[in-house]
Amino acid sequence: MSARRSRSVWPVAPQTARAQRRGRYLPASTAHPAKMLPALARAAIATYSNAGQLVLDPMCGTGTTLVEAVHLGRQAIGVELEPRWVALAAANLTLAREQGATGRGLVIRGDARLLGRGLLDELAGRINLIVTSPPYGSSLHGQVRTGPAPIEQYDNRYSHNRQNLAELPQRPGRRGRPAFAAALTEILAGCRRLLAPGGLVVVTARPYRRGGGLVDLPGQLEQLGLDTGLELHERLVALLCRLRGAQLVPRPSFFQMQQQRSGAIPRMLLIAHEDVLVFRKPA
Repeated sequence: MSARRSRSVWPVAPQTARAQRRGRYLPASTAHPAKMLPALARAAIATYSNAGQLVLDPMCGTGTTLVEAVHLGRQAIGVELEPRWVALAAANLTLAREQGATGRGLVIRGDARLLGRGLLDELAGRINLIVTSPPYGSSLHGQVRTGPAPIEQYDNRYSHNRQNLAELPQRPGRRGRPAFAAALTEILAGCRRLLAPGGLVVVTARPYRRGGGLVDLPGQLEQLGLDTGLELHERLVALLCRLRGAQLVPRPSFFQMQQQRSGAIPRMLLIAHEDVLVFRKPA
């Protein structure tokens, strides 16, 4: 299909993430610390692909992209490094089929850095759309258990696997561990190899804080995509907050509210959007 333009702002959070997943995903899916909003995945798939086409998520987590793709009548393939999330993604696809999804999907365990180099080589040049959100930090907010005892944080890591993208250092590490950006570049290059001419890669990401500073991950991804020979088709904003007329109503996490009340993070610095980068493989 030809690349088409969409609205520059996607209001994908009129409902909370929990409400969007209720009944459509297994309750165990909440354990993943950084899930893509179902409405965001659905908007990307509906905008940039047609029914029957092939959609890939090379870092699929619990399968949000896959589930939304099969509900929209697409064929979906997911790659995921962590066995725990592979099992959940497969179970979520089974649930989607039981609920009447007309598309078909599968998930395999693998390292996205091997795309087109042994992993999914048979699909080189055949993928119409890739939708993904890379992990970017070893520890995230996760879940919170409150009570009379001190606050307990859990399910706040992707894994303890040192090969996981989220665990890689910002600079090349000891014993040959690649830097985070180098691994991302390898993944994007593999995505380019798998795309059909004119195919699209949709990457969602948001700025994040490290050591008190704000890291512009979307800006880094834009440059890495260009470095691998992809063209930037467009850059959009997906609102993670609710709209009340013309007013934005943020949905801060428990820890964001805690930091805000302590004065650690001013209210104006709460991140209320996700960047949506759309790359195109030259025809």
